[in-house]
This record gives sequence, structure tokens and C-alpha cells, in this order.
Amino acid sequence: MLIQSEKIKNDYTCLWLARCYIMNRKARLAWELYLKMETSGELFSLLQLIANDGYKMGQFYYAFDVLERLDPNPEYWEGKRGACVGVFQQIIAGHEPRETLRDILQILRNTGNPQMEYIIRVMKKWAKDNRVPVS
Repeated sequence: MLIQSEKIKNDYTCLWLARCYIMNRKARLAWELYLKMETSGELFSLLQLIANDGYKMGQFYYAFDVLERLDPNPEYWEGKRGACVGVFQQIIAGHEPRETLRDILQILRNTGNPQMEYIIRVMKKWAKDNRVPVS
């Protein structure tokens, strides 16, 4: 990001920039924007925006894992679960690299929710059946 002014970086401008990235199917740039920001009141809002808008746009991979670790709200687990299953669906369809499955499994393992074990089992079975290394 080439913006140097702290006022602009910490203003709603960053939220809109992130939204523009996501709506243009560049969620990774929105995620990088989040990673570069310093702690501020807008940081959590940016994280929520990336998670929710990314989910709406089918760019599932970002933000719900961090949100769930910061706040054990059941809605964040549901978002994280949906995001992981969404990425898995994209892997099966060939729209996401198969190697991404390792990352998704790791994200699920970092969850205390008992539902994750069933999801992991299904994903590992698919990986085995399709000769995708996940360990």
C-alpha cells in the first residue's frame, strides 16, 4: 500500500479500499492491508469486513480463523467452518490449488469445536482417495 498518511490509513478509507479489493476478487490484497495496519480501533472492523465480504464473494480463505481466535463467538466458528468447507469445494472443483487443503486442515485443527473432527475426516478421506498429500 502506497498510502503514507496515518490519518488516512486509520480512517474508513482503508475499509473501503479493502471492500474494493474483495469485490474485485483480490481478497489477498485486502488481507495484506489488514496485516500491514497497526493496532487501532478500525482493525477489528477491517477484519470483520474482510471475513464477511470475502465470504459473500466466495473468497473464503481469509479472516474467520483470526476472528474466532480473538472472540469465541459461535458465529465466527460458523463462518470459519463455512469458509473451510467453501475452500474445500473450490479445491474439488479445481478452482483452488490442492496444496491449500493442508492449510485448511491446520486451521480446523486449531479449533476446539467438536464438529471439526468430522469435517477433517471427510477432507482427509477425499485427499486419500485423490492422492493429495496432507500430512
